Amino acid sequence: MTDHITIPHQVSPWASLPRALRDPGELARRRTLADSAHVQPLTRYARDLAARTGSPVPLADPLDGGVAARLLILLETPGPKMRATGFVSRDNPTGTAANLFRFLEQAGIARVETVIWNIVPWLIQVPGTPNRNPTRAQVAEGLLHLPDFLDLLPGLELVVTAGRKAEAARSLLEARNIPCLAMPHPSPTYVCTSPGVARRISACLTAAAERLAARRLDVTR
Repeated sequence: MTDHITIPHQVSPWASLPRALRDPGELARRRTLADSAHVQPLTRYARDLAARTGSPVPLADPLDGGVAARLLILLETPGPKMRATGFVSRDNPTGTAANLFRFLEQAGIARVETVIWNIVPWLIQVPGTPNRNPTRAQVAEGLLHLPDFLDLLPGLELVVTAGRKAEAARSLLEARNIPCLAMPHPSPTYVCTSPGVARRISACLTAAAERLAARRLDVTR
């Protein structure tokens, strides 16, 4: 829980803006925070997973809630630009990250309550080639590792899956009695196809915010 965990303040002006990690100074600052107490178990997990799989695994953003997170946003797989930043973050210099940043802001979900991860957490993209979706086999392999990640989130109350590949985690989450909501992937490729996509993402995250608020109210009564 957040009571005994200090999460770094957003002292940089870049940290409250989309695509913040395009700034070299902000990226360097974020890297110095990767072993902060609230995120260190997730950092250790990612580094261990990278060693075991032989593929880069971007780290959870230390400006998010880390092990104190109440809400997990589960995406599909890291994009190739994450190779440059090394983080799974709403602040990455990509259209997907910028969209996620905007939708979370609009829903009023504090980043201290969130952690962002991927159902296939390692990079599957080959440098210099177009983006590709994870295969069924890759998703199945990713699912084998997801329980260990979930075990690091003792305060987790809700998961939002983003994209059809991420929805493969639903059975696992239901078996653990973790509520799950589904939304379209925030990639510009999908968001720009129809106004309805953005509306569905907004509705899902608004519902997530309402659930978190209701649970917080129940706890304080």
